[in-house]
Amino acid sequence: MAREKILSGESGDFDDEDHDLRPQRMHDMVGQRDVIARLQIAIDAAKKRDEALGHMLFDGPPGLGKTTFATCIHHEMGTKIELTTGPLFKAPKDLVPYLTNAEKSSILFIDEIHRLPRAVEEYLYTAMEDFRIDIILGEGVNARTHNLWLKPFTLIGATTRAGLLSGPLRDRFQIREHLNFYSTDELTEIVLRNATKLAVQIEDAAAVEISKRSRQTPRIANNRLRWVRDYAQSKADGIVTLEVANAALEMQEIDSLGLDRLDRRYLETLIGIFEGGPAGVEAIAHTMNTSKDTLEDEVEPFLLRSELVVRSPRGRMATAKTYQHLRVAPPDKGENAEQSPLFD
Repeated sequence: MAREKILSGESGDFDDEDHDLRPQRMHDMVGQRDVIARLQIAIDAAKKRDEALGHMLFDGPPGLGKTTFATCIHHEMGTKIELTTGPLFKAPKDLVPYLTNAEKSSILFIDEIHRLPRAVEEYLYTAMEDFRIDIILGEGVNARTHNLWLKPFTLIGATTRAGLLSGPLRDRFQIREHLNFYSTDELTEIVLRNATKLAVQIEDAAAVEISKRSRQTPRIANNRLRWVRDYAQSKADGIVTLEVANAALEMQEIDSLGLDRLDRRYLETLIGIFEGGPAGVEAIAHTMNTSKDTLEDEVEPFLLRSELVVRSPRGRMATAKTYQHLRVAPPDKGENAEQSPLFD
């Protein structure tokens, strides 16, 4: 299996599309202040003891900074980091090179760790607890087990679906942190900082507008900023004003709440075809000619969080906020019809 990216403690070279915009130290990070405060205590204590950090698990939706935390921790500790992802491991033998090559206090970062096969996950148990792995030499009746001791290392796992992790694996992480969504003020600060890194002149009002349409997620804010920069350089004089930002985002069909074309198609289908619901997600998906997984993984999480859709035992339902946002009148279903509780 091909090895993944390795970072040295000195160079910090990280071949990633977001590298230029990623903070390199935790004091440069915006948001997640409680998480940062706890991690800084753990890092400071580990450095004073000259020990490896305890194993860490970061969970939360995509784009909130799980990988950024891992790379910042590696810089704070001054150790090497190796990055890989759960789906790449097919058997325990694929994990052996990562563990045997780990240096003292180095970091092994596994993204989407919930997708590790069960056999690989169980192979991690002794490595995490005892810094030891068992290697089988030979085959059949001549096979024998060799205990190989590892140098103390830190495993950092990242997952978007912590509920899929087994209990024994979760319990082996000494530090567990959940990352929350960002406020508009925090995203505005991120946009302004990254505009400076991209050498883009941007007005404060434009940065606020980009932040409002970024779904409370830094990765999306960075993507929106890059697009607005391209638009400004192509269609304007390179300066991102509020008018330029609005025009760029409207061309991308991103509305004032951050909804894109697929989000609005979902809401329009729910309202126009199913009269606001309740409707099952499979029926909505078939009507839109879109896969059910796409709606559940990409569309519905933000609509539910934004209170534009609610789930009932009978299916998805539009709320009063949906009709207000789309500027359409809610249907009159009669007194006995089921309605969203948010209409009251």
